[in-house]
Amino acid sequence: MSSLPVTNEDLDVSVHGSNSSLPTWRRRVAKTKPVVKKLLPITDWAPKYNLDCLQGDVLAGLTVGLTVIPQGIAYAVVAGVEPTYGLYSSFMGCFVYMFFGSCKDITIGPTAIMSIMTHEYLKALDCGEDESAALTSVAILLTFITGVGILLATILRIGFLVTFIGRTVISAFTSAAAITIATSQVEGLLGLSFESEGFVDTWTQVFAHIGETRYQDVTLGLVSCVALLILRMMKNMKRFAPQEDDPLREKILKKFVFFISVGRNAIIVILCTALAYGLRDPDDPNTTPFKITGNITAGFPTVSVPKFTVTCHNGTEDYTFLDIAGDIGAGLFIVPLIAIIENIAIASAFAGGKAINASQEMLALGMCNFIGSFFQSIPTTGSFSRTAVNSTSGVKTQAGGFFTGWIVILALLFLTPAFKYIPKASLSAVIICAVIFMIEYHDVMPIWRTYKIDQIPLWVTFILCVFWALEWGILVGTSVNICILLYLQATPSVVVTVRESETGESESLVVAQPVLGMMFPSAEHIKFKVSECGLQHLPLLVVLDCTHVAVIDYTSALAVKNLIKEFSMRNQKIAFANMKTNVKTSLLALVPKLEEITLPLQQASQSLVQDTASVVSNQSPAPLLSHPHGQRATEVSSRGEELHVAATEEEVRRNKRSLVRRRRAELYQLSSLRLDAELAMPARRTDTPHVKQVLLLRLSQ
Repeated sequence: MSSLPVTNEDLDVSVHGSNSSLPTWRRRVAKTKPVVKKLLPITDWAPKYNLDCLQGDVLAGLTVGLTVIPQGIAYAVVAGVEPTYGLYSSFMGCFVYMFFGSCKDITIGPTAIMSIMTHEYLKALDCGEDESAALTSVAILLTFITGVGILLATILRIGFLVTFIGRTVISAFTSAAAITIATSQVEGLLGLSFESEGFVDTWTQVFAHIGETRYQDVTLGLVSCVALLILRMMKNMKRFAPQEDDPLREKILKKFVFFISVGRNAIIVILCTALAYGLRDPDDPNTTPFKITGNITAGFPTVSVPKFTVTCHNGTEDYTFLDIAGDIGAGLFIVPLIAIIENIAIASAFAGGKAINASQEMLALGMCNFIGSFFQSIPTTGSFSRTAVNSTSGVKTQAGGFFTGWIVILALLFLTPAFKYIPKASLSAVIICAVIFMIEYHDVMPIWRTYKIDQIPLWVTFILCVFWALEWGILVGTSVNICILLYLQATPSVVVTVRESETGESESLVVAQPVLGMMFPSAEHIKFKVSECGLQHLPLLVVLDCTHVAVIDYTSALAVKNLIKEFSMRNQKIAFANMKTNVKTSLLALVPKLEEITLPLQQASQSLVQDTASVVSNQSPAPLLSHPHGQRATEVSSRGEELHVAATEEEVRRNKRSLVRRRRAELYQLSSLRLDAELAMPARRTDTPHVKQVLLLRLSQ
């Protein structure tokens, strides 16, 4: 009987098991499944979706939809485009984020900050008057650029650069942007018409045209502001706080008050629109006592590729993509950066203490802007106010955005004729009442009490953003913040302590420990401090403690080599302790004969101050306890900073005793549980308290 030849496939089956017998396409699907699940969080929560989730998402989606419609119209006006584009920007982000987003509470759409940033860069394009179509095309192109930029940052993994923008800079930028946005709406609130740029110019124009104020718009705007603030306060009143033991009637009342409070923008806009429509001139329906928004294009937006060239000045001048990019300038980087910062900050605030996936959030935000640009969207990001409404409305999953998006689409299809009569004063009131709570004045004193130097980037950013430009304010503020960070890294403290001999008769060695590691910015500074320490304590052995040195570069290794040479020239020894393996390897590359010692257990710590004057005058350092600063109980660094006293043997013994007591308590608890289990057995005669106490004692031993 002839045997069949053994093929490679047979060997593969025998070695790898039955999985290798699967078709190639199924094996590839199995390999790509974890990747797809990571990139599309919807694959994680969609299989577990149920009726309870649907109920919460529908309720939250409807609530957010009533909020985003008036806000979208108002923020489009802030951005300098037609109100319709605010609605175009309010639905596609909700749909896309449902697939790629990792935070269930976030809603993507137009925001006050992104709108004012868009307006800043649209002003830079000289298209002449009445060229709204060209400016709108540039705004849509900016959305495309923002999406591509965020996606590139995600792919190249350079999102960590956002962490170099400190919280103080973000707080100052947000506050300045809120003041700038509120200032820009004073014109509509007073019923004025003028052209202005920036905070100072706007207020100058307001006082110049104050005589043209329309009392109808002022009255409507102020009443709307008061009503919005009152409705906002209602949901925070104790009277309407939900309680578990509330009767059904009380629960319905409180839920009704909650919906009125979170839907206040839509309610005010609807009432003001109805008032304007009711007071219109019968002979001329377009004439009302208030300045109104005007005609808004109805219907679904045209799906098209963003235009990379625009025509200005009545068709006489064409701007190519390079021309537009040159006019936008820093906006190519600032707008995506602001979008990332705002979205990640919101995700962190609503993560419930959980770690957020910043890369996934950047991917979701990039896709929202990239796809949204094909649907005529202006730049978008996460909205803090709408995210808060979404969360408090009880949203369960990211599917809440699906219902929000459909509310906006239905409004575009059927309600746009009514939007024509929305008074501009009511939109200004909506924006002002939304942004005034973005002014983070409450951060000033905590920053002062925590770290006073942070006041420098805080006020530099705020002043430049308000009185110069938002983009330059955040750039200069970030630069100042980074300069402070680099200075602290380049001049770290060096802890200097004296270790006595075991007999305590004389000082035996001096330990110098850099507290922030050792890299090239701080190499020369640490070298100088260690050398100065050695001069102060000739001829004692100086030990460079590398406990905090995680990595060392070539510049730092070269500084160490020169330091050893300097110590050798004055016949003083220097050694190294607590070196990590990679640090030791790096140093051995330049210093083959590296002396390494193990520091003995420290009996006691004493204070030491760098005495530069005694070094200059060639005087030997005064005994430590007789030094003017030696009476202090804490260590002092070379820069005079107070340091913690090192742990003594008594502290070590006390820690050991505490650990033993905790261990005994755990054993006692475990023994008690075992004893209860034994006492539950009917066969054991351990019912008396005396027997239980004896058993418990034996088990605890």
